[in-house]
Amino acid sequence: MPIQIPQKDGRRWDLVALGEVMLRLDPGEGRIHTARQFRVWEGGGEYNVARGLKRCFGMETALVSAFVDNPVGRLVQDLIYQGGVDQSYVRWVKNDGVGRESRNGLNFVERGFGLRAGVGCSDRGHTAISQLAAGDVDWSAIFDRDRARWLHTGGIFCALSETTPAVAREAMEAARRSGAIVSFDLNYRESLWRAVGGHARAIAVNRSLVPLVDVLIGNEEDFSAALGFEVRGVSTEFADLDLDHFKAMILQVVREFPNLTAVATTLRHAKTATVNDWSALCWCGGEFFASTPRRNLEILDRIGGGDSFASGFIYGLMTSRGPQWAVECGAAHGALAMTTPGDTSMATLAEVERVMKGGTARVSR
Repeated sequence: MPIQIPQKDGRRWDLVALGEVMLRLDPGEGRIHTARQFRVWEGGGEYNVARGLKRCFGMETALVSAFVDNPVGRLVQDLIYQGGVDQSYVRWVKNDGVGRESRNGLNFVERGFGLRAGVGCSDRGHTAISQLAAGDVDWSAIFDRDRARWLHTGGIFCALSETTPAVAREAMEAARRSGAIVSFDLNYRESLWRAVGGHARAIAVNRSLVPLVDVLIGNEEDFSAALGFEVRGVSTEFADLDLDHFKAMILQVVREFPNLTAVATTLRHAKTATVNDWSALCWCGGEFFASTPRRNLEILDRIGGGDSFASGFIYGLMTSRGPQWAVECGAAHGALAMTTPGDTSMATLAEVERVMKGGTARVSR
């Protein structure tokens, strides 16, 4: 069944993202534990998709999130301003002075190099958004008054606390009532689920929400880790990759969840921290579509590559370019995003289209 995406037709937002945005502290070429200075960025799995759609693809996007009203929260706000994602629906929480009641999340990330893998050290416990509960957000204002066309959220937001899955469900139900499309990035993070029920709880929550999803996104490990699907013989070694294994896993997913109209996955083999094989696969309308494989892709900063894939893929679907174009756009955008520092994309649509056409890295004059 084809995806029935609402036309713009006076709707304020092309996409609204529900998720946490943290302040990322980046030691550059150094290590977290020996750093004497950090560069800061904003980033969050769901937000990164909205930002990519705005900055690279020119879509109108908004964020549903929450911050503590202190200088760190206002710094994140200022960084989001540069990305252009609207913050009208952001909830500001009163600062208690030291963060006993609520705080803003920090994410320390090393990029890695060669044989030294990247390292993430998040400091996000008891953040403002993790305390959101059902009833805290006026979804009717977003989907009935402002008529958003698309809702995007995911497994990271749902793992933040005991209450956030109910918020995600409330948002999805409101979106579906209005005719908006719902996308969900599985984004399994073992460290987040550990305190709220572990792996079994992650599977239970995700399986309870996927029946409300139209477009499901993940990476080569998410469908197993986040939903419990297994296919014998699946290899994550890209050089020996047999797409039939991943196709079989996706077919299991769509058989169990017939509500899904599209499923997409990135495929990565990290040879080193700075050299990856990279590709993507999607199922849409009963058929599979694979992107051009990029072997030995040079990586500067891999964080956010999957989110940039999601924004390019969603852009392709929203603009009715077809699933093959969409998966190629997502894969090219993700590849470009990993050539620059920070979680978010610095690519332009012209650059994405050039890579999709097989453009080289010769200097553009």
